Amino acid sequence: MIVGAGFGGIGLAIKLRQAGFDDLVILERAGDLGGTWQANTYPGCACDVPSQLYSYSFAPNPNWSRKYGRQSEILEYIRAVATKHDVLQHIQFNTELLEARWDDAAAQWRIITSQGDVTADFLISATGLFAEAKYPSVPGLDTFEGKTFHSLHWDHDYDLTGKRVAVIGTGASAVQFVPEIQPEVAELVLFQRSAPWIVPRMDRRTLGLERLLLRQLPLVGKAIRGGWFTAIEGFGLVGFVDKRFRHPYELLGRLQLLRQVRDPELRRTLTPDYMIGCKRAIFSDSYLPALDQPNVEVVTDGIAEVRPHSIVLRDGSERPIDAIIFGTGFTATPSAFERFISRDGLSMAELYRKQPQSYLGATLAGFPNFFCTLGPFGAAGNQSAIFMIESQIAYIVDALTTVRTRGVRRVEVKPQVQQAFLDEMDQRSAATVWVTGGCTGYYQTPDGRNAGLYPNWSFQYRQRTSRFDIDSYEVNA
Repeated sequence: MIVGAGFGGIGLAIKLRQAGFDDLVILERAGDLGGTWQANTYPGCACDVPSQLYSYSFAPNPNWSRKYGRQSEILEYIRAVATKHDVLQHIQFNTELLEARWDDAAAQWRIITSQGDVTADFLISATGLFAEAKYPSVPGLDTFEGKTFHSLHWDHDYDLTGKRVAVIGTGASAVQFVPEIQPEVAELVLFQRSAPWIVPRMDRRTLGLERLLLRQLPLVGKAIRGGWFTAIEGFGLVGFVDKRFRHPYELLGRLQLLRQVRDPELRRTLTPDYMIGCKRAIFSDSYLPALDQPNVEVVTDGIAEVRPHSIVLRDGSERPIDAIIFGTGFTATPSAFERFISRDGLSMAELYRKQPQSYLGATLAGFPNFFCTLGPFGAAGNQSAIFMIESQIAYIVDALTTVRTRGVRRVEVKPQVQQAFLDEMDQRSAATVWVTGGCTGYYQTPDGRNAGLYPNWSFQYRQRTSRFDIDSYEVNA
């Protein structure tokens, strides 16, 4: 049983079928596949990893229309891959997982869904990290009589033309949709808690000749993919090797700011006060120019309260507002994590709040016959998520193949093995820019620890997940 039909779930189903596992089901709560690329439809939604890298290695696409894939094209790509590999027959759409609890006596997962109860011998979470919207706590928000929505739940029926719009949050989603709506609205008030690092994106349309070359010479596509892999992998120099490597990247961000924002006071407001990499750096060529327009105000003073038709700042000033859009990102733990219950009765989310934990980001002590993609310490801050997902897919498929070959009924990572892995993660994270870079964000837990990024090279992670290490597990026939 796989939960989630995004990149992780679709890739898993394809590789499991190729390994001879046909008795599999994907539970998908939405009415379509695609995960985050099905859910996020806000204006300007696109990937911040080049398309040649942000795709399955086993399903290259020579026909990307842009350097960076946009939401609709990425969703079309996932659908095409799923259709080609005959995965749709395994997906149960509009089926939400309500609870999955391990039954030790039966050595099975007992699963309650919105469409009925089922059991599974093995359970795999492919729910992704960006599944639920995060809303800030704002006094008086329930009294607001205008329109409110989150970027994850964009209201396309609401016409922003000529409206006075407040945007709360300056994360990756806001950086993409703000330039799209700025020319339409009468006034845009952007509430910024901390300025993000913005570096050049240099997006462009691909040429017909390029696409023809990639179709005729697949090795060229592999070379381009390898080049992008190497370039993005290099961000690890800042993340976990030595913070002094940040200076060229920060210079790039400052030059971008100097070039694109004319107003010196606004430049100061938009200059980050923490090290690049402490929070996610964002690629954009249009965000900063959009903020340097007459109908935009960037506000750094906190919100005191929301009134029926306005927002009041802590200094007492008031901004009349017709609509509020939240660009405040996603919850730290998807709701599905609350619903995976261990043999000890604890949810995956409860364990995460105690300490982000897993083994290799792919399995979890206390959860027999359970695997996951992009679990804690299975995501990278310096590589495409698809690369990490494919590493976990290979590990999971090899695990299930090994279990099948040996006739194993129950498999669970040894607690001491997981603890050794977590100790390694803590030690390697201690000096990283993610926790010592002078900021707070979703790279950190509330107590300032690494929230789950893998603090080493992704190619090293690929190597250690290339084979299932059965000696690290308790197994029962």
